[in-house]
Amino acid sequence: MSLRPVVCAWVAGLSALAAACAPSLDWREVRPDEAGLMMLMPCKPEQRTRQLVLVGRPVQMRVLGCTADGTTWGLSTADLADPALVGPALAELRAARRLNLDGTETAVKAAQVGGMTPQAQAVRFSLAGKLPDGTSLTDQSLLFAHGTRVFHAAALGGKPSAQELETFFDGLKLQK
Repeated sequence: MSLRPVVCAWVAGLSALAAACAPSLDWREVRPDEAGLMMLMPCKPEQRTRQLVLVGRPVQMRVLGCTADGTTWGLSTADLADPALVGPALAELRAARRLNLDGTETAVKAAQVGGMTPQAQAVRFSLAGKLPDGTSLTDQSLLFAHGTRVFHAAALGGKPSAQELETFFDGLKLQK
């Protein structure tokens, strides 16, 4: 099975949302539907739902995103309903991101989101990649889980500062 559709759906969903967002950072608290999560977004996000295959099963993935200052900021989430699929799904999302961005991981560390379900595959990573037209870009991603729900938060492209990235990733808080 090709992993390309997973990330293509994510990138396509965020690209479709990008036009609706303002070009400057205007941080706001966002609570994505059904995700049990509070987060900070630097622009007003739009939400879409995509059907895709993840770990061999059809899933409904919610994609929330916007673009500001050349960076597309987003969160995708799906409930797998089976705890045994969570680790493999996180690994598949990571591999798909590398493949679709023709990327090389430049940094990897364990994910840290308060309240997350511990998973060996929960990581924060950076990629140096390319768009289909050959344009170079960077990607900062965070993969984690809560129960049977998987999350992928990302800052794609542009040149976000270290402080902006920390605000975005540290702003992810699971609700009890």
